[in-house]
Amino acid sequence: MTSRLHALCFDAHDPLRLARFWADFLCWETSEDSSDGITLLPSDETGFRLRFLSTQERKTGQNHMHFDLTSTSPDDQKQVVERALELGARHIDIGQRPEEGHVVLADPEGNEFCVIEPGNSFLAECGFIGALAGDGSQEAGYFWSRALGWPLVWDRDQETAIRSPHGGPKVTWGGPPLMPKTGKERLHFDLAPPAGSDQQAEVDRLVSLGATRIDIGQGDVDWVVMADPDGHEFCVLTPR
Repeated sequence: MTSRLHALCFDAHDPLRLARFWADFLCWETSEDSSDGITLLPSDETGFRLRFLSTQERKTGQNHMHFDLTSTSPDDQKQVVERALELGARHIDIGQRPEEGHVVLADPEGNEFCVIEPGNSFLAECGFIGALAGDGSQEAGYFWSRALGWPLVWDRDQETAIRSPHGGPKVTWGGPPLMPKTGKERLHFDLAPPAGSDQQAEVDRLVSLGATRIDIGQGDVDWVVMADPDGHEFCVLTPR
């Protein structure tokens, strides 16, 4: 059986503050399981958690993944942006054109996210978190489709997207040109093999699909750090 996407992890200088921002903004509850760190549980069909991990490293470039959040009307888009700003977000410029309808913001630690204009058919029926949009190759999209067992829902002009069979947001890769990698990613996936399975067997399966084991100085831990075909890090946890 394939692993499930257990969590999207954020490296943060102040994990508690960043978790509070996203909990208030998304209206998600904090997990009572302290062994999983500061973790938010989805209140919708998103399916994966948000985990916030302490780091001292500085953010050195644009993240390779960001949320695309949906809106239902121009007024709703404005209200979503205003709520984010009230909670500690800020407007940023990443080169978006004035005629583009989405609004680009950053959370209190500079992690980018977008509030998409209403009427976006690609994100229809995906919920408030419409997509986790990634900078990545077609090969990475194919890898993650096989790794998670999620079908491809878009595959055109080297752009790919997958979505859980159970619904929730899409995960997308925009194709070339790819951004240069600027150190350890501030966002990464945690995968969890199913209870009763074998962690090493799952690592071997992911290697056969195109992943590699890597060392980022994690030391003696019970998870395995890997990289997808584009070199972006992810972790394989113990079965659960």
